[in-house]
Amino acid sequence: MLRCHARRGVSIVAVQAALLASSSGVFAQSSSAVLPPVTVDAPAATKPKPRKPSVQTTAARGRWAKPASEREASVVTGEQGAGSTRPSLEPPDAVARYQLPQRSFSITAKEVDETINLKDPEDAVKYMPSLFVRKRNDGDNNAVLATRSWGLNSSSRTLIYYDDLLISALIGNNNTNASPKWNLISPEAIGRVDYLNGPFAAAYPGNSIGGVLLISSKMPDRPFAVAKETVSVMPWNQYGTKDTYVTSQTSAAAGNRDGKLSWLVSANYLDSFQQPLTYTTSATIPAGTTGAFPAKNKVGQEADVVGTGILAHSQQTSANLRLAYDLSPLVQATYSLGIWNNHQVSDPQTYLRSTATGLPTFNGITTFANAKYIWDQTHMSNAVAIKSDTKGIFDFDLSASSYNYLEDTQLNPYTVTSGLGFSQNGKIQRMDGTNWQNADAKGIWRPLGYGGAHEISFGIHGDRYRLENPTYGSSVWYQASTATGQLYANSQGETRTGALWLQDAWKIQPNLKLTLGGRLENWQALDGQNVVTLANGVGLITSSFSKNQPGLASTNFSPKASLSYDPNKDWNITASFGEAYRYPTVLELYQNVTVGNTITVANPFLRPEQDFTGELNIERHWNDGRVRLTLFRERTNDAIIAQTNMINATQSATTFSNVDAIRMQGVELSADKDNVVIEGLQVFGSVTYVDSKILADAGWAGRDPLTNVPTTVVGKRVPYVPDWRAKFGVTYRPNDSWAYTVAARYSGKQYSTLDNTDRVSHVYGAFDNFFVVDLKIHYNATKNFAFDFGIDNLFNEQYFLFHPFPGRTFVLAAKYTF
Repeated sequence: MLRCHARRGVSIVAVQAALLASSSGVFAQSSSAVLPPVTVDAPAATKPKPRKPSVQTTAARGRWAKPASEREASVVTGEQGAGSTRPSLEPPDAVARYQLPQRSFSITAKEVDETINLKDPEDAVKYMPSLFVRKRNDGDNNAVLATRSWGLNSSSRTLIYYDDLLISALIGNNNTNASPKWNLISPEAIGRVDYLNGPFAAAYPGNSIGGVLLISSKMPDRPFAVAKETVSVMPWNQYGTKDTYVTSQTSAAAGNRDGKLSWLVSANYLDSFQQPLTYTTSATIPAGTTGAFPAKNKVGQEADVVGTGILAHSQQTSANLRLAYDLSPLVQATYSLGIWNNHQVSDPQTYLRSTATGLPTFNGITTFANAKYIWDQTHMSNAVAIKSDTKGIFDFDLSASSYNYLEDTQLNPYTVTSGLGFSQNGKIQRMDGTNWQNADAKGIWRPLGYGGAHEISFGIHGDRYRLENPTYGSSVWYQASTATGQLYANSQGETRTGALWLQDAWKIQPNLKLTLGGRLENWQALDGQNVVTLANGVGLITSSFSKNQPGLASTNFSPKASLSYDPNKDWNITASFGEAYRYPTVLELYQNVTVGNTITVANPFLRPEQDFTGELNIERHWNDGRVRLTLFRERTNDAIIAQTNMINATQSATTFSNVDAIRMQGVELSADKDNVVIEGLQVFGSVTYVDSKILADAGWAGRDPLTNVPTTVVGKRVPYVPDWRAKFGVTYRPNDSWAYTVAARYSGKQYSTLDNTDRVSHVYGAFDNFFVVDLKIHYNATKNFAFDFGIDNLFNEQYFLFHPFPGRTFVLAAKYTF
């Protein structure tokens, strides 16, 4: 029988009151004349017809019923190996529409189907250069996107959009409740994924310092429907847990276009049993027990493993509706609605047995209580947009979106009792009422006409992020209705940002383009409040401390510049520079929380990050591939970094601080080519090296946890940034029915402490290097049926990125297209 135990217990304990008081392969010059392709899965395997030349009269343009984002490409977008331009090498719609200066990497739904064991939408970026998603299990709702220079705890340093909806949770900058809301997306609704490097476009806020990921839905122009069933099986054997964990997932999407209205509806259901995500540790093997596993923690202290932490059974349901209506032949309105529900339960597993009775026991270790929980979440998103696509003197783009925590409650017992018992009373942590909104108004002015020497884009932006995070007592821990009104802790606050931006893409010569831009932003933080209490062993509050935090504000201007040169039709050279400000998030400022043995303490006095990034791209491209070399350098002043220090052998405290200056520089080489040596053989890969260094941190006063000798951070590597990251893969398509893929991923050593004292590898809590190999076989049995068989982590590499990551996983999938 399969078992699933889980721990995601969150309880608020005493926090230090003193702290509370204190791209594309197309020419840059010709990209404006090329409209992006749209991939639509449908039964018929017909290829799009080539468009007429891009020069149109006003009357001719008026016959188009759909904006550019939904038209066929201006070239015949044949399949890979057919000799025509591969769709994923065409420029993303946003790049073509706004003449964005960033280089891009893209993948289409068809390529994802053929090459990736796709179980969650974030799997689609698995083999993109330099990118890594911290996905600990299928259905992980804490999966953060790491980029070439920012690591696994940098959720607010990248922007992720699903059509007009920002799914990045800029409420925080961590890998827990500020992780992107991937779960709103059904995998079968994805049409294309595009990644844009760097903060070089004035259209995006400073959160783009790590890059921008654009996920587009497959809006249809004819009836289609698709259903897919995926099952993954992972045998597991680590410490005292030996089991097999199974995940099943059902995805479906359907859509049509009827005159002026097109619609797409998608749904996803996931039932996931997960391997241990955390372990319970002890500074010594408890007296009178057997079964503990002697071990060290990441800094070399004794941290014996006495049981599991998170062993979760998660049931998630998501649904999306997207409508598009042509208000006129050249103006379209869209609306998107998304709902996501998660029900997750846990039951910790102890390895300890009493020597007196021979029975399993928690031995009074209270952190086991944090691993017993019931977690219910219901979140909803809305997005609306109106866009014109006249290809004339002026175009506009209006959009607004909101995200709301309708329900978000986590129920935990307060402590453990004798044997394997839990206390009747407990805690209820709530995030209901947490929400955010974003609004943008953008325009494009072409004073010399479409394709002229100047394209000037501009816009206004506004956002608001609100945190509500109280924790109450309950008389019966597993019933939310038994809340006692006793407030153990509270974290609340708000941030707001307003911005104006302007950009001019100036075609100096047919093969030379200069893009200049700037962004003016005003940010403020307000209404911050924290409540912290001390309680005795049975949950009675003995003291309480409340603090209204000071308001903060900052106004900044960020210049951008990019120069792109095409020596000939096959080569492109682009140099870009961007300054950006990344503002503190409401969680970094105000959320105090304890998860297991880790205490997180907010800092209400954080300053904005100031980031300077420059890069040089040299690219050689073909119709079916490209090679790109990128040299980059980045300096960040007042970098906000979460520092985790050990309080003792088993407890750690995470605090937020401004590090005076850090520097990251390196090189990225990527290549992707079809028909290498033989027809149908695609080779792809990338290698990235980052030399990261802390330049200054005058406020550092840390000590080595083992020797208690003062340490320095100057000259040490930046936390969570590996030195090397590499990917390599081959896909062989002997015909239209089969695709065989072998791909490998490597990441070098990374640190999680500013002074790099976490030197012990391959232990719970460490951040290891790893080498993982994946396989996939894709088979189109008929024009309607397709089957997949794959293996992720073929050689069962066991590694930790704080959490233990998945071992060898077998994946089976069947897909039917109506």
